[in-house]
Amino acid sequence: MANWAIIAHQRWFSGMFLLLHTELLKNEILHADETTLQVLHEDGRKSKQKSYVWVYGTSGDTKRPVVLYDYQPSRAGECASDFLDGFAGKLHTDGYDAYHCKLPSKITAVGCWAHMRRKFTDALKCLPQEIRNKSPAQIGLGYCNQLFGLEADYTKQELDFDERYRTRIEKSKPVADAFFAWTKTEYNRNPAPKTTYGSALTYAVNQKSWLMNVFLDGRLELSNNRAERSVRPFAVGRKNWLFSNTPRGADASASVYSIVETAKANGLKPYEYLKFLLERLPHGYTPKDCLPWGESAQALCSCTAPPTQKRQTREVQPDTPPVWD
Repeated sequence: MANWAIIAHQRWFSGMFLLLHTELLKNEILHADETTLQVLHEDGRKSKQKSYVWVYGTSGDTKRPVVLYDYQPSRAGECASDFLDGFAGKLHTDGYDAYHCKLPSKITAVGCWAHMRRKFTDALKCLPQEIRNKSPAQIGLGYCNQLFGLEADYTKQELDFDERYRTRIEKSKPVADAFFAWTKTEYNRNPAPKTTYGSALTYAVNQKSWLMNVFLDGRLELSNNRAERSVRPFAVGRKNWLFSNTPRGADASASVYSIVETAKANGLKPYEYLKFLLERLPHGYTPKDCLPWGESAQALCSCTAPPTQKRQTREVQPDTPPVWD
């Protein structure tokens, strides 16, 4: 079965992946993240060395969602830079330095406020319950919660992107400015920089410029949760299949995950869409004919489309006990 998946990738799915990759790079706003993968047999590497699957996805402003997984043997910034060659825009990321130092100047990294909030949450978890409300970490968490509360209000008001931009500048940016003024003061007088609270302050001071980039465009999001949600299916699957045997298998896995998650993002049933592709790509249809937002795929594979035929069922008879001579 693994070999079947590899062959399907090499013969048919790779072309679809390339077309989706081209579509991804046309967007002005993307999300990125990465997770580990173990590959047992790869030239020049030990079986226990960590490899990585990088995840890239479109943002909420697109009408053609794409989620792509890219296998790479390392976590070097060049992996993201090469994959995003041709992209010019804003990239939602976590605080990993490679996104800040290795990407070309035409890509603007946008920090994740959910990661920032998590730092203060972790600092509070280290304290006894009875003194948490007295901790200054509660102040930092309060600022972050205020920003997310404002974002929830903007969503309820159904603001368009331009309105969201103007409202953020008016209401959210002053909160962020006050937050960074407070963190700078706390950072300068914090006597224990290696504590979880000190780590949260250091993160805030070092990540300020990227976290503030969320105010550049109303289409940007306060967090990189889209990419983290896309990482989750791969991470959950990895708990079952554990590793890839070879880089070919890792590439095939990344390709199939890309097709499945892109199908889900476009409101398609993954099984029906894979069936749709395997009934067409080997028989003269091009990847362009089979895109997940195309009329044919939407008509036949959509979660709201009626089933093309009823599944045939049969009664299963219990095993007949053996008769011994």
